[in-house]
Amino acid sequence: MKDGEVTLRFGGAAGDGIASMGETFAKVCSRSGLHVSEYNSYQSAIRGGHVWLQIRAGEKKMLSQGEYADILVPLNAQTMELHAPEVASGGVVIYNSEKLKIRDGLLKQGVRGLPVPATSTASKYGKNPIMQNVVALGGVIRLLNMNLDKLSGVLQDTFGNKAKAIVDANIGAATAGYDYVDKNFGSLNAKLNFTETSRPVMSGNQATGFGALAAGLKFYAAYPMTPASSILHWLVAYAPKFGTVVKQAEDELAVINMAIGAAHVGARSMVGTSGGGFALMTEAVGQASMSETPVVIVESQRAGPSTGLPTKTEQGDLWQAIGASQGDYPKVIIAPSNVRDCYYAAGEALNIAEKYQIPVIILVDLYLSEHIETIEADDINLSVPIERGVLAGPSNGNSYARYAVTETGVSPRAFPGEAGHEYVATTDEHDEKGIIVSDVLAGIPEHIETRRRQMEKRMSKMNYILKDIPPPRIWGPEDADITLVGWGSTMQVIKEAVLNLGEKGVKANQLHIKYLMPFHAKEVEETLKKSKRVLDVEANYTGQLAKLIRAETGFNIEHRLLKYDGEPFAPRQIVEKALEVTQHA
Repeated sequence: MKDGEVTLRFGGAAGDGIASMGETFAKVCSRSGLHVSEYNSYQSAIRGGHVWLQIRAGEKKMLSQGEYADILVPLNAQTMELHAPEVASGGVVIYNSEKLKIRDGLLKQGVRGLPVPATSTASKYGKNPIMQNVVALGGVIRLLNMNLDKLSGVLQDTFGNKAKAIVDANIGAATAGYDYVDKNFGSLNAKLNFTETSRPVMSGNQATGFGALAAGLKFYAAYPMTPASSILHWLVAYAPKFGTVVKQAEDELAVINMAIGAAHVGARSMVGTSGGGFALMTEAVGQASMSETPVVIVESQRAGPSTGLPTKTEQGDLWQAIGASQGDYPKVIIAPSNVRDCYYAAGEALNIAEKYQIPVIILVDLYLSEHIETIEADDINLSVPIERGVLAGPSNGNSYARYAVTETGVSPRAFPGEAGHEYVATTDEHDEKGIIVSDVLAGIPEHIETRRRQMEKRMSKMNYILKDIPPPRIWGPEDADITLVGWGSTMQVIKEAVLNLGEKGVKANQLHIKYLMPFHAKEVEETLKKSKRVLDVEANYTGQLAKLIRAETGFNIEHRLLKYDGEPFAPRQIVEKALEVTQHA
């Protein structure tokens, strides 16, 4: 166990309350002044199947969910067999002695089993078998010398809208677990510093929804699809307070077209989906570009193709997002890297969409969408700027040209119902007033020129967007032995790997790319050409970012660490590959 931090793992079957245990413990940690990072590995079945959740807590910002557990709480025999051998030396397994046993040779040397009669203890407070979880949580709180009142407070908040008897039963079960461990086992030598500085704890999806509301979101539509679904769930609960309409539609085609319709009349609009749903949306994404209607699409990636692994993470949809819909058209792809970044990326995407009248894709993945982490209270600034772009002024007769050719490619925008600002919004190619040229005018010299001018008008936006968004910068020493390149949710785990490499005497730095389209080719090429060795780190099979870098800059990243098993990276995996590259260069 490292000084100043601890890693816990809970495991059982779907329906055993693993996620609730994790969320409860995370809240206790955050209220005690600890930073938290959590990962939930679950199946797509509602009940049954193996589920495990890991939480890493400590004094400093936790950059990943950790690797080996210091404390394991197994709720069934499968979890005991799978995870007990991975408990770090000096750690413990706290288990229900009335249901489980530890067979000889299962634990590493230095790992202790702590049997607790959780079933009979819990039965004193209720018949629900999940009460054994609360007993175990009370025991964990004692092992870590944490304040039992903090756990009681979280339970009070969780069950406060239910009968007092339910609240009292849960607090009673937690206290009984605490007392049993106190009497029989005492505490671990965790050396945790409880500053009592309470911090917000949230998931990437919650932060995305929160950030969108702060940035003036007025319409959100979605068809439930893991791992984007919890954006819908969160907004259903909170959006009405902000006058925001939230709509669950019958399918993804309806979702994107509803959002485009809402945006057409002036409402800031966003949708959420995963790769399969986004595949259905892509024709309408092209429609938004041709009609120059701003819309934001949150695409949370999971392991594909097709249904793939619905509850596992991957970064496999980058090229899908780049190639969405047919033809050339302007769009922006943003890949936030942590929970705080999700909050601000939502507002940034809504601003870019309206300012440039284009579709914007926020590309996240299951890990970032669903894992929870603590952030600092001042990380969330509720005063998010709202930029609506160029709006049409007072009517001047019938001269309004919705798609007027301008230097920036952005034409003054008017909304339906504004007198003197009538125009045609169409998916066909058109002239400056929206009159289509695709039916009987295509090929006539005058309208060949119309097509060329409109195409160049739309695409010219990309040059101005590129100037608006900051280029990626190197993090770490300039004279590094190796540069680690990544995008999206891998940012924090790569950063931890950079720090760990430094402890091993290897200078490493990090180039993390947030804006994938338009692409800062010049800055990326200059940076990589200065690097001694480069390692691409991605959660996909083909190295999609590395291919994008080569396409945009001509620079080929020779060394790659690619992960496509559905689970997130651990720092150790990146460190081992980086050591291999530097030692064999």
